[in-house]
Amino acid sequence: MSAAAVPGALLAAGPRYAERGSDAYLRSRGREFLTSFYGALRAVKLYPPENAVVQRALEELATISAELVRREHELEVRVSGKFIFLNGTRLRLDLDNFASFSRTLAVFREAEIGLCRFADAPTPREWAMFLSLLQSDSRSAEPWVDVGARLRGAGVQVFELGPLSELDESDYRAQAKEAAKRVYAHSVMATREVMESLRMGRGPNLKKIKRVVQGIVDQILNEETSLIGLTTLRDHDEYTFTHSVNVCIFSVALGRKLGFNKRQLYDLGVAALMHDVGKARVPQAIITKPGGLGEEEWRAIRAHPWYGVLTLFAMRGQGEPPFRAMVVAHEHHMKTDLSGYPGHVRPRSLSIFSRIVAVADGFDAATTQRAYQADPFSPVDALNEMRVNPKRGMDPVIVKAFISMVGHYPVGTLLLLDTYELALVHAASADPEAISRPIVRIISDTAGNVTYPGQLVDLTTQVPATGEYARNIIKIEEPDRYGIRVSDYYL
Repeated sequence: MSAAAVPGALLAAGPRYAERGSDAYLRSRGREFLTSFYGALRAVKLYPPENAVVQRALEELATISAELVRREHELEVRVSGKFIFLNGTRLRLDLDNFASFSRTLAVFREAEIGLCRFADAPTPREWAMFLSLLQSDSRSAEPWVDVGARLRGAGVQVFELGPLSELDESDYRAQAKEAAKRVYAHSVMATREVMESLRMGRGPNLKKIKRVVQGIVDQILNEETSLIGLTTLRDHDEYTFTHSVNVCIFSVALGRKLGFNKRQLYDLGVAALMHDVGKARVPQAIITKPGGLGEEEWRAIRAHPWYGVLTLFAMRGQGEPPFRAMVVAHEHHMKTDLSGYPGHVRPRSLSIFSRIVAVADGFDAATTQRAYQADPFSPVDALNEMRVNPKRGMDPVIVKAFISMVGHYPVGTLLLLDTYELALVHAASADPEAISRPIVRIISDTAGNVTYPGQLVDLTTQVPATGEYARNIIKIEEPDRYGIRVSDYYL
């Protein structure tokens, strides 16, 4: 069943679906993969290939990797510095997996292999060959090249290998931040070009759109925190373009949270980026008009979903028609009870893509200053409005998933702590039980003197002697009161 066909009820059915393809799923299965990899590694080292222990270990490893490939469409193990990543999700080192994590890291580093990727599940024989060569004492000047050549010489083509790179915690965070900034800037620029082409009567470039979405999906899968942080930019002058990019980022991150695979995330990203494409046919004076709209102007705004369908339909000559994007363009203002616009002719159920994009669109629109919205909602107030106000017409299951993703205090929220320090929310806690205790950036001293760039602190940190939390949230503050421009801390 495709993601576009999954009804809201199925999303609420249980944790198994919700975790598929998400960080939780990859971390859980990643631990099992590492344990199995380590067991097979030891077995191949200690016993001859025909030994029953070796055969069982290789069968188990082949089974786990086959499941991961089936669900994720490819498996990429990346080693960098002291880190191991599985399909872009960083696996955690703790006491339970210390041996498997450490040994896996060591053999990859000894062979100078930083990347191992496969789109087809390796057989037990192929795993046996790879694990044997990983532990071989015969090494050339470029061990990873030697391993790859010897695999191909044995007829094993499934593994794609790459060299090792060094990275520490600060380097990883800095590189992720710079990569996110490049992706965001390119996305806004490309979206502007597409919308301006449409206003000039030219057709949009589907390939350019797909490249933008591919960059966003890859960045979200690799390290979503930096990219989500950039949604705080919310440039008033560039609203039309940054809004589309922000909705794409939020939608892809939410799709990942709900368990969409990579292909589904691409489709969702294209639909989200193009959800407002019909506004290119609405006069700019109406889009940017301050204050209320007249009847004719409101009718023009309400027509943009249908204009979007026509625009996307015109792209059918550039390959497979973007059907899901057409559906989202048409449905994203309909509301779940169909009381929105455009009006419906017969009963229908909104697609899962439309429900996701409606939530992402509503959150970004509510928290952004515009010509006709001088006093936007704070991120916390916007989440509460989405959650409690049925007139917003949002799927409550999707809203709940969105709140779980961004936390009770979304990225960019300014907090006053009981230490009298000011803190900006950097990311939601990875612990689902600590949704109200995000990772924050301390940006002032206890006297209120603002600092830059600040220090990252996890609000789940406790004082060892007492077991009490080291810092607690007192209240939400307004950045303007302190002369703080939130986006400066995410650039």
